[in-house]
Amino acid sequence: MTAPAATTRWVRRFHPSPQAPLILACFPHAGGSASYFFPLSRALAPAYDVLGIQYPGRQDRRHEPCVDSMAELADQSAEALRPCLDRPVVLFGHSLGATLAFEVALRLEESGTGPLGVIVSGRRAPSRQPREFVHRRDDDQVLAELRRLDGTATQVLGEDELLRSLLPAIRADYTAVETYRHRPGTALNCPVTAMTGADDPLAPVDDVRAWQDHTTGPCAVHTFPGGHFYLTTQAAAVTRTLTETATAWLAGTTPATAPRGGPA
Repeated sequence: MTAPAATTRWVRRFHPSPQAPLILACFPHAGGSASYFFPLSRALAPAYDVLGIQYPGRQDRRHEPCVDSMAELADQSAEALRPCLDRPVVLFGHSLGATLAFEVALRLEESGTGPLGVIVSGRRAPSRQPREFVHRRDDDQVLAELRRLDGTATQVLGEDELLRSLLPAIRADYTAVETYRHRPGTALNCPVTAMTGADDPLAPVDDVRAWQDHTTGPCAVHTFPGGHFYLTTQAAAVTRTLTETATAWLAGTTPATAPRGGPA
């Protein structure tokens, strides 16, 4: 099989690792981009081939129309990802990316190219209805929400030119995730590992545990110290959990039930 291209419009390989036995496909949060996973890619190469999914409307795709429908985003992401799957794959998504990873996994399973498993982070289970409607707020209120979650550097939020380029994508992402409704009766056949910050207002532990209702396989839940972007402060522990989980799935075994970096 010819090796897939290192970079496409949708898929970024920052540290191509064609000899790695496993692909880790990563889906960013609302307003995020594939480059969010550059540090993870650097840390895991060449043992893992890390892919970052680049949504339209940001960075080098900033002139493309944003996608504000989760179903459309999942359809296009799955279509773009399939040609890259020359080895077993694990899907990993944070916040909006968690819901998107779940929906992409459903589509891959339907086409017979399902993942080994899905790792979701910072997102309540699909069956738990959203309680936030950020996409309906004005620009100042959207920015206030970003500052509350600490998802974008404060200095970036203070620059008008960058704001004009970021806000359309941010609003589209919030629209996609906040208007998303799970299709009753759909569940994954692969295992799921769910991670959250102990103080994450968007992903309370009880709502995260409900991911077990969305797979016929096993579901593990890991809680780390921190808020919605605990991944930054707990990077080492999160990376260990990702690698131990993915490695266990590749070997056909069950991952450890709790990360070293925080209580389950």
